[in-house]
Amino acid sequence: MIKNTLEKIKNKTSSICRLDEPLKKHTTYRIGGPAELMIFPKNKVDLIKTIQIINENKIQLTILGSGSNVLISDKGIKGAVISLKNSLKQVKVNRNELYAECGAMLGKIVKLAVKNNLIGLENLNGVPGTLGGALIMNAGAWGGEISENLSCVELINSKNELKKIKKDEINFSYRKSSFDNSDILLSAEFKLREAEKSIISENFLKAQSGRRNTQPLDKRSAGSLFKNPKNNSAGKLIDEAGLKGFVIGDAKISDKHANFFINNGDASSEDMLKLIKKAHSTVKEKFSIDLELEVKLMGFEESQIKGL
Repeated sequence: MIKNTLEKIKNKTSSICRLDEPLKKHTTYRIGGPAELMIFPKNKVDLIKTIQIINENKIQLTILGSGSNVLISDKGIKGAVISLKNSLKQVKVNRNELYAECGAMLGKIVKLAVKNNLIGLENLNGVPGTLGGALIMNAGAWGGEISENLSCVELINSKNELKKIKKDEINFSYRKSSFDNSDILLSAEFKLREAEKSIISENFLKAQSGRRNTQPLDKRSAGSLFKNPKNNSAGKLIDEAGLKGFVIGDAKISDKHANFFINNGDASSEDMLKLIKKAHSTVKEKFSIDLELEVKLMGFEESQIKGL
């Protein structure tokens, strides 16, 4: 069925298709086994056709953006994995409105807004990943969240319908949104406001220096691992639990920021998962706080991630 699907996609689109593609090549952790079928659409039309073929053939589908904010099992992912790294990159500004496709990196979007003296996104400077992933998890930093200036989102739903959803039809909260797991986000529109360049630049540089000073940006990580509990900090809790610098195999809790777990060599997914469980159970035992994952676990069996 997979090879048949591959041939159909090749015949009807200009997408690049690969069998048994190592996913570690496509994640910021550099961890992950093979994708049974990996597809790189070249544009939105290719993407829509590819999804249609996959759904018609009843193949399991996984969407991968820039590969940040995910930990993929060394056993890989069954079915089809669509990578958006070569498609959905368009970003443009019209007066105070910004349009971006969901494969565009957040950094590119932020810089275009700043260049056009538009305030509202600069606090997200340096946040890794694509717009699609940022919207799904309502990414935020330094007091701002991606949803704050959102107008609408274009997506493909579980019925393979192309829909434009207004912001007031979506529920956003801390690192959460009400998008369905089967929704595939294509693009979004933001309504920003003009401001003095000096104010925007100050916010932009504050976010940039804040990340450089506090986070291990030179290491292979997936970004913040756990969500911050209400009125608390996951990194502070892990640090106070005595786990900063703790190592299992080649997986390590950063010495710089305890909520960043890094691949310190050739870490396996099992190394990283054991480290995650260690931090989770120790914080729960010491502080009676049940940390919730911000990083998405993919390709693992339910029994492996039970309790997280």
